[in-house]
Amino acid sequence: MEIIISNSSDKPIYEQICMQIKSLIINGTLKAGESLPSMRTLAKDLHISVITVQRAYEDLARDGFIETVSGKGSFVAAQNNEFIKEEQLRIAEELLQKAAEIGRAYGIAYKQMADILKMFYEE
Repeated sequence: MEIIISNSSDKPIYEQICMQIKSLIINGTLKAGESLPSMRTLAKDLHISVITVQRAYEDLARDGFIETVSGKGSFVAAQNNEFIKEEQLRIAEELLQKAAEIGRAYGIAYKQMADILKMFYEE
């Protein structure tokens, strides 16, 4: 499992870890029951604090992506893919609503906003 941390990102490191692990689970790279690196191992590999990895794992567990078993480690949880897609769609809708509000407030044409979304989507 390869996690890439960007210090220039506007997202906190724990969020970068969460998003990348979620992506690996959703696209099937990480399968249900597969073990994740221990918090200490991942922290060492990424040269970050164990507390940062702990926060990421806690968020992943809260969102149902992983399960942590005391003394055994963290494992990919069985996924309800429809639920995951629905949750991601909800998040995308919130962000698009915010973008639409900004576009309307500053007189940015719908076509221009749609072109921007298309450009990002096709990257």
